Amino acid sequence: MNVLVVDVGGTHVKILATGEKQSRKFPSGPTLTARQMVNRVKKLAGNWKYDVVSIGYPGPVLRNQPLAEPYNLGRGWAGFDFESAFERRVKVVNDAAMQALGSYKRGKMLFLGLGTGLGSAMIVAGIVEPMELGHLPYKKRTYESYVGRAGLERDGKKKWRRRVVDVVEELAAIFEIDGALLGERESARRAVQQARA
Repeated sequence: MNVLVVDVGGTHVKILATGEKQSRKFPSGPTLTARQMVNRVKKLAGNWKYDVVSIGYPGPVLRNQPLAEPYNLGRGWAGFDFESAFERRVKVVNDAAMQALGSYKRGKMLFLGLGTGLGSAMIVAGIVEPMELGHLPYKKRTYESYVGRAGLERDGKKKWRRRVVDVVEELAAIFEIDGALLGERESARRAVQQARA
């Protein structure tokens, strides 16, 4: 069975199908609707063969459906019928949970996806739990406003890297994890490595 994987982000939508070597992407942003996303994905994947679709959605998902509208995209996601639109079986999961599962090895792991916003998931003994930590209060704003793209652009790379390390250390202490994994921005991984050195 060939799977088309769709990673919906606040800046880009990335796709890859079983057997393909190179992913493809297109810009997303604050006006992208679910219908527009499906149409663009179908066009971009036009010459790929796939039987089912797996969508990583940037927000809470319940019973295979987005539970709320995304913060960094347009409206029309909650309640959208992805299976009818794709004319295939579709599985929708939280994007951070999808990314975390791809890297999980063992124990209690916290995944933080640093991109347009902040995605988060926890895996304990192989069971994944998506979390919406990005919108929780942190300092004078939210976690996302400090370690997402807006924080990087506002504060600069050096200060942003320190904030990433602070957030990882704080959340690691709160959740008593075996390890944390940072996804998306390469500079986030380097920030934590440099802080540990």
